[in-house]
Formats: sequence, C-alpha cells, structure tokens
Amino acid sequence: MTQPKRLPVYFIPHGGGPWPFMEFPKDDQGKGPWDDLGTFLRGLSDAVGRRPKAILVVSGHWEGEPVPTVSSAERPGMLFDYYNFPPHTYELSYPAPGSPHLAARARALLTAAGIDNAEDSGRGYDHGVFIPLMLAYPDADVPVTMISLKNTLDVASHVAIGKALEPLRDEDVLIVASGMSYHNMRMFRQAEPAHVQQAIRFDAWLEKAVDSENAEERTARLSAWDQNPDARACHVPDHDHLVPLFVASGAAGADAGRRVFQGHFLGKPYSGFRFG
Repeated sequence: MTQPKRLPVYFIPHGGGPWPFMEFPKDDQGKGPWDDLGTFLRGLSDAVGRRPKAILVVSGHWEGEPVPTVSSAERPGMLFDYYNFPPHTYELSYPAPGSPHLAARARALLTAAGIDNAEDSGRGYDHGVFIPLMLAYPDADVPVTMISLKNTLDVASHVAIGKALEPLRDEDVLIVASGMSYHNMRMFRQAEPAHVQQAIRFDAWLEKAVDSENAEERTARLSAWDQNPDARACHVPDHDHLVPLFVASGAAGADAGRRVFQGHFLGKPYSGFRFG
C-alpha cells in the first residue's frame, strides 16, 4: 500500500475578533473587509487534500508561557479572549474534541529534542483557534490540540519547536500556525498612506523570506525580521502574532514555503503561507 504524502504546514491569518459572525460595511464592489479571508479559510480543508487524523494549532493568542505548553483536555471549552463585541459572539461553540494522545506525542517529541515543555489540561479554544477552524472544519469532527508560544517570542527557539514537531506531519497531523502577518492594533482601522506603504513593503519582504531556497536561508531571513525598517511598525505592541510563522517554518523542514493568500484591510496587506 502506498504511504500517503505527509501533510503540509500552514500559517493562516485568523482576522480580527469574531469577524465571521458580524456584519461589516461593504465596499463599492459589495465586499466586506474579511470576505476574502473567509473564502480562503472555507477552502482550507479541500486545499489540504484529505481529512487529517488531528490538528495541532499554535496560536498567537496563547503566549506568556516560559516553555511550550500543550493542551491535553479531552473536551476543551471556549476561551472568548476578545472584548467589547456583541453578546452573541460570546455564545459561539466549537465542540471539536481534544486529543490527549496527540498532546502526549507532541510532548514526547519536544522532550526528545531537548526542549523543556509542559501541559495544560484546562485550556480552552481561544479565538485564534476556534474562529478559523469554524470555517475550515465546520463539522468540528477533527480532534484539536493546541501548543503555546514561549514568552521569549524569539525566532530560534520557536523554529526549534517546529522542527521537533515536524514528524507529526508523517503521522497524519495537520500543523496550523494561526496569527497575523500584520498586527498593529493602533493603526489597524486607519488608512494613513505612509503606514500603508510600510505594511506593503513588510508583506513583500516576508513573502521573500518564506520563499527562500532552503530551510537554513529561510531561518536566517526570518531571524532578521526585526531588522527590517518596517517590521516594528507592522507589529504593535509586540510581535506575538508573527511568532506562529516561526514555528511553521521549523515544522516545514526542507519543504519550500509559498504565499497562498493575501488579504487587505484598509489597504494594508496580510498573508497566509503554506509549506509542502
């Protein structure tokens, strides 16, 4: 029997708050600001090509842990980590089961790589997890395990975390890094021309960094992300939403990356990437 091809790794944008469940003004073409992202996420399952055994999500909304921490709940609850939205957005439900087995496997891989780690049996699905998965896997029938960022938010250790988890791709686990390639909340709803140009330049630089010829070059380029003159303008107050991309890059191994989505919010681009 032919062994199925290993699953890809994705870095996906998860958008702003509970956006799929809200109404937004339409532009002259009748499109809302998040319509393109919705189309992309709804097509993610087909793009993957087959139903994975489980999904491992690294979310930009689970940070602050001293070591990578893995969720081990069998039935994770909901973590509504957004504020001042309509009441109905706090009644959403995503009843996908957790996977204690995947949690244990992920921890074993991290330990084998010499990476200290921990588990959290009470962690619920934050909106970096449940919002995109409600669109990509609406039946909530694929088990989901989450892994946190480290509070260092550095490139090297997060690439190493991803590298340690790479074997999961050969075990029919889909690794999804959920963040935003642009995440300046102070400027998000503004269309200031000079800042829009900063965002355009940084997104173009990021695409070139991901599309590097080999894994070592990709890591080197991503490691210099904050030396880009536009980088800090695109990630305020910090870069927690970019860090999941570093994990995805590590889990990619030798597989090349490419941009598979680009959306715009008031002229500012934000992108999604696939490896493998």
